[in-house]
Amino acid sequence: MKQGDETRATVRDVAARTGLSIATVSRVLNGRANVAPATRERVLATIAELGRGAPRRRGERATGIYVRCPYVLTDYFGLIVSAVAEALEPHGLQVILNAGVAAQREHVLTALTGRRDVAGAVLILPPEPGAELARLRDRGFPFVVLDPRTPPPRNLAAVSAAHFSGARQLAAHLVGLGHRRIGIIGGPRDWLAGENRFAGYLSPLADAGVLPTPELTRFVAEPTTELGHHAAAELLDLPERPTALLAFNDKMAIGALRAAAERGLRVPADLSVAGFDDIELGQACRPMLTTVRQPLEEMGRIAVHLLLRMLGGHRLDALHVELATELVIRDSTGPVPDVFHGSGTGVPRSGTSSH
Repeated sequence: MKQGDETRATVRDVAARTGLSIATVSRVLNGRANVAPATRERVLATIAELGRGAPRRRGERATGIYVRCPYVLTDYFGLIVSAVAEALEPHGLQVILNAGVAAQREHVLTALTGRRDVAGAVLILPPEPGAELARLRDRGFPFVVLDPRTPPPRNLAAVSAAHFSGARQLAAHLVGLGHRRIGIIGGPRDWLAGENRFAGYLSPLADAGVLPTPELTRFVAEPTTELGHHAAAELLDLPERPTALLAFNDKMAIGALRAAAERGLRVPADLSVAGFDDIELGQACRPMLTTVRQPLEEMGRIAVHLLLRMLGGHRLDALHVELATELVIRDSTGPVPDVFHGSGTGVPRSGTSSH
């Protein structure tokens, strides 16, 4: 190929260069699992050499943006995906969506460089390890990670919310209300957001001289309402129950509200409950949830802005963009109950009941 030529290598070209069959090259491009790792790397390296991808006529521009969100498109992920689609539309770019939990088992990243219809990608909470993302970047494929699941490589474009500072504000709110015995329902341990929010919840407690204890901490594999309910039930059934619960997200906090109601606890008179994300469901429940608002739609727009700059050949000055969060105080949090005052740790004074 001549320098500056906009035509792309064909599958036949890659097969000829590598000495492999057209069928083998096609399996690599389609992300099939039945290919030896060395063969896969050989094909992808050859594609990068030849100019990345399938045939394209001179002057023709790919208009597809691959949006990978391997989760159920609820009010959290749905808002992000909608914002991405709306931000792309004025630029004549269309979403090619890969979504749903089943998509987590698909090996799609290695095939992106060979797709003639894809100009770039937005990867939302990608389950792929950082090394795999780095390999995609090294092949020159433009993409942005939105809400990284693991710490992103240093020179990879990523957009996230300020999970730590938002969680710290929320916990400081409860500490300011007198709570010290606070149960924490954490998210998945292998999610960056889970790690940062948990650290943010602990910070104000440490400032108040309260050390974390395994007794008051639960972690879940998936941040769902049902698992939040189960974890809250365990915490509320302790001999000395917490006076407040901090959940990884609003869905888990709503599960905690149900666990409190089942035990005859009034929120916030007997127990304070708080979440994170500020999804609509948190305003529909009673009491309405105190939470932390994430700028989900703005995160989607910023990710598209970064991707457009990459597609335009511009250098990115800020590769890791972290957007501010906002504490939203509603009806589900209140002062520590009178029965707990004076105990220092939030444990009922002698002779009183916690229920």
